[in-house]
Amino acid sequence: MSDAWWTGPMLANSAETLPPGHFLFEPYLYDVRSPNTDSFGSRTYILYGLANRLSVGLIPVFGYNRLGNGPSSSSVGVGDITLQAQYRLTEFQPGKWIPTTAIQLQETLPTGKYDQLGDRPADGLGSGTYTTTLAINSQMYFWLPNGRILRMRFDVSEAFSNHARVQGVSVYGTGQNFQGNVKPGNASFADLSFEYSLTERWVLALDATYSHDANTLTAGEQLVDPAGAIPYPQNMRLNSGSSSAFGLAPAVEYNWSSAIGVLLGTRVTFGGHHSVDTVTPAVAVNYVY
Repeated sequence: MSDAWWTGPMLANSAETLPPGHFLFEPYLYDVRSPNTDSFGSRTYILYGLANRLSVGLIPVFGYNRLGNGPSSSSVGVGDITLQAQYRLTEFQPGKWIPTTAIQLQETLPTGKYDQLGDRPADGLGSGTYTTTLAINSQMYFWLPNGRILRMRFDVSEAFSNHARVQGVSVYGTGQNFQGNVKPGNASFADLSFEYSLTERWVLALDATYSHDANTLTAGEQLVDPAGAIPYPQNMRLNSGSSSAFGLAPAVEYNWSSAIGVLLGTRVTFGGHHSVDTVTPAVAVNYVY
């Protein structure tokens, strides 16, 4: 096991938990590139080993949207913050075929701006809803004929969101005089990742992902327009429709020691139904102490 050091792949969460009293700090910087849009952001995992088999933490997010066909974000903003707890169920032992497995619970808080955006829709960095995500994470090691180690992770998750009040221009495509509610659909995600230890310090990684988002319903009233374009309130119902997408995220890891390393990778989403293809270069530093 000591023949390889790891940062972890770009996307798949670890099934391990931290020893009690230890911290993990892993900031990501990324740019989600899609037609006419660059969404720059940071996402930082701050985890703490609270007890044997149990880690807790939080994940703050910041972002800035640069648009090619409209006004960009007015400034860097705060996105939705996630609280996390993970309990390890089993732990891998060399020579045995039981993987490390863990159950993970996340609660995402609506701290990011999402409505009343006025003439700056790009300021929208949140969802406005409380979202609960339940995940099962697993991790396994394989020794190859050349003596090097292949590490595999397989994670699945389901996210459930509550209703949110929406007023005016929002991330859900509503207009200036809208007033109503939104109910995002459930979101499913699966990630199979592989990490091949070229040497003790160098690792090649690859995530293969599938995501599915159920229909999001936005319902309410388009209120009277002072300019007279809408002479009386009109009922509105907006359905996003379900969407799905596949993704690949190749990456390279370099580890200065067993405690600190850096990852460089790019996520590509494609082949989606009602979704936009994206390319997301990213860099991350993983530090455990």
